[in-house]
Amino acid sequence: MSSGSLLSAQGLVSGYYKLKVLNNVDLAVGRGELVGVIGPNGAGKTTTLRTISGIVRPWSGSVKLDGIEIAGLPAHVIAKLGLGYVPDTRELFPGLTLGEHLRLAHSNLGARSGEDYESAVRRVLELFPPLRGRMSQKVGTMSGGEQQMVAIARALISRPKVLMLDEPSTGVAPRIVDNIYDALKELKGTMGILLVEQNAALVFEVADRVYLMDRGSIVKVGTPEELLRDELVRRTYLA
Repeated sequence: MSSGSLLSAQGLVSGYYKLKVLNNVDLAVGRGELVGVIGPNGAGKTTTLRTISGIVRPWSGSVKLDGIEIAGLPAHVIAKLGLGYVPDTRELFPGLTLGEHLRLAHSNLGARSGEDYESAVRRVLELFPPLRGRMSQKVGTMSGGEQQMVAIARALISRPKVLMLDEPSTGVAPRIVDNIYDALKELKGTMGILLVEQNAALVFEVADRVYLMDRGSIVKVGTPEELLRDELVRRTYLA
């Protein structure tokens, strides 16, 4: 899948200080493809996204976004090249409103897409009905699920080429999880999406392909149907 991929990582090695976490990770996301990454806690899923996004510097390996080598570039440069990233920590500002979050993101990154701010806001709010009419509300007064929608909307405001999400269902009410995954289904086909989730069942509902990680390596890749047919995968990782 790496040939012609919108996002690809090859031989990716990284970690923290002297602790190696990723060991020659290869993965790819095609245009219009939703790719999931699952695995046990500590498998390296979050580190994979943090390394691709530029937050963690790779020790070795290649990362390409739409044919451009981005490994080792600063995170803000990678974002301007078209990578949207929603970390598991969300990284919101409680004292700022929804509108201020969207305005800041659009002013920093929106020029790349050429879409005016008002049109961009209408587009992202169509995906998240619970946020409509709340542009003046401070995000610190919102629920965890609503804050997750804000974080995703902020990442989408600049029309990224690839959207990466880390555990978007964690700590979120089921009805909001449904809304988030409905939005991902709508986005599917319009951009590349790389989705990390602890809840494998959610990934299998929406993904075109799924990577299974364990101990910093990719141990299996296939369609949801292929992985679900694998008895070892079911018994070891999905029980």
